[in-house]
Amino acid sequence: MDQITTSIAPATRAAPKPATTGSTGEGTSSVTKRLSNELMTLMMSASPGISAFPRSDSNLFDWVGTIEGPAGTIYSGLKWKISIHFPPNYPYAPPVIKYDTPCYHPNVDINSGAICLDILQDKWSAVYSVQTILLSLQSLLGEPNNASPLNPDAANLWAKPDEFKTQIMKFYRPIAE
Repeated sequence: MDQITTSIAPATRAAPKPATTGSTGEGTSSVTKRLSNELMTLMMSASPGISAFPRSDSNLFDWVGTIEGPAGTIYSGLKWKISIHFPPNYPYAPPVIKYDTPCYHPNVDINSGAICLDILQDKWSAVYSVQTILLSLQSLLGEPNNASPLNPDAANLWAKPDEFKTQIMKFYRPIAE
């Protein structure tokens, strides 16, 4: 995962801007514009296996997405639904992302869907976009960070592909199209 984070990470990190308070027109307007641009970029991209869009036309801050397991990994052929909630000071603070479909993975809490990924926490940068986040999450499926597991049982089984796949399928629930 280090190689992916490095390849999309900015050369320098800008200091985070303070959170907008309340519903100031200017703050909300700039976040709305950024999210609209990211949605358009994501819709126009040819990134296979990832998608995301607002749950409704009336709320650009609450999205639903899907991530397909990358080819050549133990997750190949499977698809997960995720929730993405953008804070009012996005992109200066990361979105809150969680798996809605149970995902047995070393860096995902099987019960809550919480994700342990550095770019969604202490390594966040305003240059990241929804697309780069989704690509990082997809990559994480095949390259977990077992040194910092959120699910220690999954981390311990990672080196045993047959047992690991059995656990994936025990928890996996196909999403309705």
